[in-house]
Amino acid sequence: MLMIVEKDSDLESIQKSHVYHGKYFILGGLVPIVEKNTKSRVRISELQEKIKREEKNGLKEIILAFSISPQGDHTDTYVREQLKDICEKLGIKISSLGKGLSTGTELEYSDNDTLKNALKNRQ
Repeated sequence: MLMIVEKDSDLESIQKSHVYHGKYFILGGLVPIVEKNTKSRVRISELQEKIKREEKNGLKEIILAFSISPQGDHTDTYVREQLKDICEKLGIKISSLGKGLSTGTELEYSDNDTLKNALKNRQ
């Protein structure tokens, strides 16, 4: 599994929770809803290259782990669109954290149980 997070502090929060022990990729931010040039805001090309490399090592699932907010939801949709073709071609599932996180919640401030439930109930 490969978990994609927005920023370093999200990665640290998930690591501290001890509920996920796979690989990570830091996207570098969220995609603004009204932004036209989204590729300059996030590391989507680097992510696509990492997926190709990790597939050779048995990657079967990508978990999108963004803050539950309008911008986080928009980023989830954008990343899914950008990864759709490569993941279908390689047989990789894309899932998102379950909605155990409240709307507006920043991952870095979530407690261990909330993160555990969100990861367990991903879709």
